[in-house]
Amino acid sequence: MKPLFADAFYFVARLNPRDQHHDQVSQFVELFEGDILTTDWILMEVADALASSKIHSRIRDFMLDLRDNSSCEIVESSRDLLDRALALYDRHSDKGWSLTDCTSFIVMRDRGITEALTGDKHFDQAGFIPLFK
Repeated sequence: MKPLFADAFYFVARLNPRDQHHDQVSQFVELFEGDILTTDWILMEVADALASSKIHSRIRDFMLDLRDNSSCEIVESSRDLLDRALALYDRHSDKGWSLTDCTSFIVMRDRGITEALTGDKHFDQAGFIPLFK
């Protein structure tokens, strides 16, 4: 079974009890038994999003735990992936996709993953299935 791609949407909602999607994501986490795939870029986006939050002090340990979790693979940043994402970003300037979105789309296509732990409409625009609405 292919892993699900985990977007920043998922991690922020999972970590932040004040997030509007926290309950929905928490219910999913309780039942989910599969593997997830994410990227360094996503984790940076999560840390950036929560930098001024009350849970700032938990982010480092959370990320280190993810690295040690055999059910989670984190794709490391690379110049090749960044260059490919920049090309996608440039080709789709009409969509409003972030560069991080584009790195996610490249990784998902490379791995043949179609479902994402996100509610971000950009994944839908790119032909993927966001699992949270």
